[in-house]
Amino acid sequence: MAATTVYKEPAPKVGHTENPLESMMSRFNVAAEILGLDDTTYEVLKAPDKQVIVNLPVSMDDGHVRVFEGYRVVHNTILGPSKGGIRYDKNVNLDEVKALAAWMTWKCAVVDIPYGGAKGGIICDPSTMSAGELERLTRAYTNSMKDVFGPDRDIPAPDMGTGPREMAWIMDEFSKTVGQTSSAVVTGKPLVMGGSLGRTEATGRGVMVSCLAAMSKLDMEVENTSVAIQGFGNVGSWTAKLMFDKGLKIKGVSDISGAYWNDNGINIDEAIAYKNMHAGRLDGFPGATPMDPNELLTSEVDVLVPAAVEDVITEHNAPYIKAKLIVEGANGPTAASADPIIYGKGISVVPDILANSGGVTVSYFEWVQNKQGFKWSQDMVTERADRIMTEAFEKVYAVSQKYNCSLRIAAYVVAIDKVAQTYKFRGGY
Repeated sequence: MAATTVYKEPAPKVGHTENPLESMMSRFNVAAEILGLDDTTYEVLKAPDKQVIVNLPVSMDDGHVRVFEGYRVVHNTILGPSKGGIRYDKNVNLDEVKALAAWMTWKCAVVDIPYGGAKGGIICDPSTMSAGELERLTRAYTNSMKDVFGPDRDIPAPDMGTGPREMAWIMDEFSKTVGQTSSAVVTGKPLVMGGSLGRTEATGRGVMVSCLAAMSKLDMEVENTSVAIQGFGNVGSWTAKLMFDKGLKIKGVSDISGAYWNDNGINIDEAIAYKNMHAGRLDGFPGATPMDPNELLTSEVDVLVPAAVEDVITEHNAPYIKAKLIVEGANGPTAASADPIIYGKGISVVPDILANSGGVTVSYFEWVQNKQGFKWSQDMVTERADRIMTEAFEKVYAVSQKYNCSLRIAAYVVAIDKVAQTYKFRGGY
């Protein structure tokens, strides 16, 4: 559909419309072809090293025992121990976890940190569970993964539905299995337990740094740039806050309660304060007008930041996106079917494996600090993270120019090339 087509009907509702594993593999295949990857290396890199499925009997508060299904997929350990979050969500499935694990491999390689990729998940609805039920579930999961997890094997972190509290339980339960405190087995911990300064805002900060780097290439001036951010959780709210502080005009935001618009710009400090006082929701926020959440993605802004879930930009709504730049705060927010449409419209996309890798970068810093037994200052964490993100963007941009391809494909080329070269130096069987 031509870019000039007038949009006359509502966009389809956002959601999981494509298999995320297929989306990941379609990009992997294009990058592998550009690199001329040999068949052996291709087969090694495309498949996960390990897939663990566990059943977790947990005593619920009412006395009955409920069995939960949990996953941990280790995609690759060629660069180092595997790294990746644990997701608590009722829609968790094995294909999603496999895709997210592979994305972690490429994400770590893009920012040049010595980790492979992994991901975990448990099928549950944490919003309906008590703290006691969640603790028993988390400890059961950790115990079942005691031969998978390890500070030099596989290092979990928070993801959707989990946070510092769950990471503290994981550290404690794993420490019991090895008979000593093992701080480095997990990242995203509370500060008092060895968490890193700067970790909470790290992913959002990386999105902001990536956005400004891309804007400089596109000659976009901060004071004249408007933004819409889909998602107002940890990543979305921190991205909004840090962009707002830099002087960008945030016209639209959305969360689970809906989408909100102010053509003159939303005061993000006020929005965050309102959210914190209203159970983490923006509905009723007086500083913006409610709008259709689907229309936020196609709104009149210069920069679009999808920072919620996978597959919200699809072949159905991609033709109507008006932003010049998309910076992906979420994992897999753009379905593979939308890629050629967006590229054909001349829209630049800073892909997820680059844009949101600030989180795993500071997780790496946390792990290093735990291994060193030495805590870094906030300034040290921020300065090093910003430098890594900026250098990674410049490398990906240079590759996109070399091969005349999108930043997304360029990021995959950079990542796959690093892992492939390391595999060849290490050697296989």
